Amino acid sequence: MSAANTNLVELRDLKVVFDGVQVLHGIDLNVASGEALGLVGESGCGKSVTWLAALGLLPGKAAVTGSVRVDGRELCGARRPAIEEIRGGRIAMIFQDPSSSLNPVLRVGRQIVEALHIHRGLRGAAARAESLRLMDMVGIPDASRRFDLFPHEFSGGQCQRLMIAMALAGQPDLLIADEPTTALDATIQAQILDLLNKLRAETGMAIVFISHDLGAVSQVCERVCVMYAGRIVEEGTVAQLFAEPRHPYTRGLFDAIPRIDGPRQRLIPIPGTVPNPKHLPEGCSFSPRCPRAVDACWTARPPLEPQDDGRRLACPRPVPAVTRSEAKRRITEGLVQ
Repeated sequence: MSAANTNLVELRDLKVVFDGVQVLHGIDLNVASGEALGLVGESGCGKSVTWLAALGLLPGKAAVTGSVRVDGRELCGARRPAIEEIRGGRIAMIFQDPSSSLNPVLRVGRQIVEALHIHRGLRGAAARAESLRLMDMVGIPDASRRFDLFPHEFSGGQCQRLMIAMALAGQPDLLIADEPTTALDATIQAQILDLLNKLRAETGMAIVFISHDLGAVSQVCERVCVMYAGRIVEEGTVAQLFAEPRHPYTRGLFDAIPRIDGPRQRLIPIPGTVPNPKHLPEGCSFSPRCPRAVDACWTARPPLEPQDDGRRLACPRPVPAVTRSEAKRRITEGLVQ
């Protein structure tokens, strides 16, 4: 991320409470114009909730507090018209299950045209022409013939491409991709990742890539935030986290990845599960599963603090730093794309 880039979105002390249970505990996060940011962690860590809260997409029972600023404009607590002006136009979101996001009884062309009408005011022949251009941009073959087909007449990968086309209809400055490759096979997954990289290069939009697939994150992102139990526990560049993860949870995520080279070895799992938000430990939420936990970890919640190498880390007893030669070996062996 160059020094010339400015923050497009700023989240400050973002908290979410469902029926009296706090599930998001003060997220501080910046997204710069044009950058690609990854959010990783196990299911239930708060990755999707963070951005659903930022865009006002959570149900009415959710209490959202904190600050969400887009180019300095506050969204948290703003009136619905102000939020809808940003949502879809400045910030678009694609979801992991396109089959449930596309309307099954409407032709796909009509759905894209509707997005163009709402966000850019296009109608008639102009809207159809732009829809065909978007379908062609995201790699839908023979777009003019398939414009009037229904979602069930497309494959899963093509439905995801159509969702990306609808998201691009508003020419957003930021695209939030919420696990967009989870339901796809490996070949189609690689195609979607290549498409996201291509679109970012062509349009200059920023991307927030939410995933639990570290390999996918390394192909798309420049910076990564690791979340656990509603908090960010480590943040750094892809090179930093992949060559030298410092938080025990981040280290555990990498240890659980099978190696494709060398002898077959038993995986090293992270014991236990993500804690119930109703019964979080008093101190560090990861302490019951952490092999490096000491007494202080059970009583004091570590803040997310900047480190000498530029990353942010929330751990009083991080994994020891590796030597420069070891970090270079990991990069050479392909742990960092």
